[in-house]
Amino acid sequence: MSSSTGTTTVITNIATLVTNDPSLGDSPLGLIRDAAVVIEGDRVVWTGESSKAPATDNRVDAGGRAVLPGFVDSHSHLVFAGDRTEEFNARMSGRGYTAGGIRTTVAATRAATDGELEANLTRFLSEALRQGTTTFETKSGYGLTVADEARALRLAAAHTDEVTYLGAHIVSPDYADDPAGYVALVTGEMLDACAPHARWIDVFCEKGAFDGDQARAILTAGRAKGLHPRIHANQLSYGPGVQLAVELDAASADHCTHLTDADVDALASGDTVATLLPGAEFSTRAEWPNARRLLDAGVTVALSTDCNPGSSFTSSVPFCIALAVRDMGMTPDEAVWSATAGGAAALRRTDVGRVAPGARADLTLLDAPSHVHLAYRPGVPLVSGVWRRGVRVV
Repeated sequence: MSSSTGTTTVITNIATLVTNDPSLGDSPLGLIRDAAVVIEGDRVVWTGESSKAPATDNRVDAGGRAVLPGFVDSHSHLVFAGDRTEEFNARMSGRGYTAGGIRTTVAATRAATDGELEANLTRFLSEALRQGTTTFETKSGYGLTVADEARALRLAAAHTDEVTYLGAHIVSPDYADDPAGYVALVTGEMLDACAPHARWIDVFCEKGAFDGDQARAILTAGRAKGLHPRIHANQLSYGPGVQLAVELDAASADHCTHLTDADVDALASGDTVATLLPGAEFSTRAEWPNARRLLDAGVTVALSTDCNPGSSFTSSVPFCIALAVRDMGMTPDEAVWSATAGGAAALRRTDVGRVAPGARADLTLLDAPSHVHLAYRPGVPLVSGVWRRGVRVV
């Protein structure tokens, strides 16, 4: 199977192939046993049983291991400087800590050079790639000035198409006494500077950050500039975030820890994905989101890392899968689906998060015979190969 567009490669002798192709029947994962995948250029062109694989230019033997779609990490905050080791240590040691939280990171990020921020970003990206993440979203939100927010997005846009403007992370310390003035900046001059570099707009809708009316104004202004909404919603307390997300057709409502029945009903009736971020609960000893309740109601659920220096400093999707299975009521199949196809849905993408003809050839090879090992063997580096856009990168 050779063609004018490029060489073809078959990956064969796959014990279990997760396709996320529902037409294949048995489960939403669309599992194929003793499988093969054919890649041409940057696309998947064939999947099926190994014995039926067409002839190709190149052959890779998976050695009886599992292959699944590359992970789609649809929520991260990777453009920052400094860390918050002391804050984490105090929290885990039961000591009071009064330093500035997000403000600490804002100060370090503003002081960093472009080169320092980009070096940090690429280090986290290569770390995530080694753990099977082939598509990632990342946000601004640690600059909180026009120049620093635009700079963060410009740097991020050099590395991913999924860039989110989060000028409304918290009220900037410079506007501590004038939150309305900061909302005006976020929806005005800052938005104008940031929109050319972003696809999405986000807001932290929470007590101590932005209320429902402010969040609606921010997301509506972004939408008028061609940015699509996402929202940090219902993480620390009950609030209007989830229902606002559904009302505005946000691609995802992220965290979803504190939900009323009306919130769950709203998510089930709309197209907004509930993105769960168990790394945040793990790293803050907070209450776990109830994934089972959402899934049983028919809500589309994504699983992501929320990689950030304050509340979830992990880039490991496999770790988050293990947490979701152990502590959030998900089955191993559901967690793997949510970290691949679910993440793609949260980014409104159909070209990633699945292994099917026409999809991007983003694949993760596990040193295990089944995807279930991601939850069954927590903390073990099981990812032994990664292809991104058809090229083996790990």
